[in-house]
Amino acid sequence: MSLLTGVYRRTYPEVNRELDYWRERANKIPNKELRSQALASMNAKRFHCQGGAVYALITGENWRKVVQFIVAYQTISDYLDNLCDRSTSLDPKDFTRLHEAMKDALTPGNALEDYYEYREDQDDGGYLHELIQTCQQVLANLKQYHVIKPLLLSLEDKYANLQIHKHVKQSERVPRLKSWHESNQSEAPELTWYEYAAASGSTLGVFCLVAYAHTDKMNPELANKIYDSYFPYMQGLHILLDYFIDQKEDEIEGDLNFCTYYSSKEKLKERFLYFIEQTDKAVQKLPDSDFHRMIHHGLVGLYLSDKKVNDLEDSYSIVKDLLSTSGRKAKFFHWNIRLYHKLEEIS
Repeated sequence: MSLLTGVYRRTYPEVNRELDYWRERANKIPNKELRSQALASMNAKRFHCQGGAVYALITGENWRKVVQFIVAYQTISDYLDNLCDRSTSLDPKDFTRLHEAMKDALTPGNALEDYYEYREDQDDGGYLHELIQTCQQVLANLKQYHVIKPLLLSLEDKYANLQIHKHVKQSERVPRLKSWHESNQSEAPELTWYEYAAASGSTLGVFCLVAYAHTDKMNPELANKIYDSYFPYMQGLHILLDYFIDQKEDEIEGDLNFCTYYSSKEKLKERFLYFIEQTDKAVQKLPDSDFHRMIHHGLVGLYLSDKKVNDLEDSYSIVKDLLSTSGRKAKFFHWNIRLYHKLEEIS
């Protein structure tokens, strides 16, 4: 089965089924604010689950379990992002408590906690707990879980720190992110503080580790190769593309956007091209390297096919060069995904 055939006939329909369940579940959340943010996160960010679920294609007969995990974990991520970004709090203590949910989702056996402890809105009818339990149940059945656990938690810790630092009051965001970067600069000395932050904000490394742990290929050497191949370049490219298409929206909302910290559009394009080239080199070290290159090229095609790109000033030149550097497959994904979304609108 080709990648595109697998995506359209297998993973996308399964993702939609999973999201339909969680949407129905979110509709039953008693608290109005929590219900609103849960539904908004799914409606606006469905493509995060669609893109992540591609990793299920490398897992053979276990693909449905991997889709189930990816949709639940990504739904937690997007929901908490909305609670930090679009809701009622600017308290880092609140954000820290909320994101303990993501650590617990990756740790079977961890007790469920009151993740809303430091905010007024409390009653979600068990929605977040059920999402966490879904992830825990999938991971609990993995024979190789112990191999990937420390790497999963390392990636989650980076993700949580980013979410905490970037959502506090505006005057504190950049100083906190710079200080965090300085403490961890040895991990990726070639990156600026905002590029390090971007590389920390992706869930792709988690999805890749979990997917391979559902195969007979997983061992400590492969787990470390996946981690080193995905962080920082694949993950950094992923989130920089995400911020690239959100520039107009973030400007209107007053949200921090890492793309605005480049000194010029030319510098932004230069660094994006650098991330594309480094990602290509990094994933060549992995088994199924063609698959990972396809993910990489698909990311570029996916994000640059978004309608929000049309609202960006002088975007044509950047989009053209990024697609050209990523190659024929990125262009193929770009046009296929645009067509897919148009057909969805019609139907």
